[in-house]
Amino acid sequence: MIDEQRTRPVLAGDERATLTSVLQWQRDTLMMKCAGLSEEQLRLKAVAPSGLSLLGLVRHLAEVERGWFRNVLAGEDVRGYFPKNEAGEWTEFHVEDADVARSFRIWEETCERSRAIVDAAESLDVTGHFGDQPYSLHYILTHMIEEYARHNGHADLLREVIDGTTGE
Repeated sequence: MIDEQRTRPVLAGDERATLTSVLQWQRDTLMMKCAGLSEEQLRLKAVAPSGLSLLGLVRHLAEVERGWFRNVLAGEDVRGYFPKNEAGEWTEFHVEDADVARSFRIWEETCERSRAIVDAAESLDVTGHFGDQPYSLHYILTHMIEEYARHNGHADLLREVIDGTTGE
């Protein structure tokens, strides 16, 4: 894996350019961690009893992008891509029979929609709501960077277990 697969973040720019570019860097990092792996490798779980896998992370982050950007910020009524099962559990980490290409396509299309929502926002102060709680675009971008960074740490470990690949 090489860093050139990722869009470098803005190192000296305004706050919006910095936040959006760092978020894109994190998105690109997740894709870099998944690059070149087979469907079986993408489904490989970390350790029992965890259901954590690279494919599960991609599906989870599609849901997180949808929730924060589409539902909260844009006020769209978009249901979960990977709905709860009969036991009431979210299913994004249930990847045994998941369609890998569809999962990546959902994530990519959701990220594209997220970028469009952010681009259309007048400022970082624009707010959306979850229930009665307002959330600013500034908060959402910061939270999404944290969300990706956390899960990219998991992705680092998963990738190393799968094929020994390490790196940023």
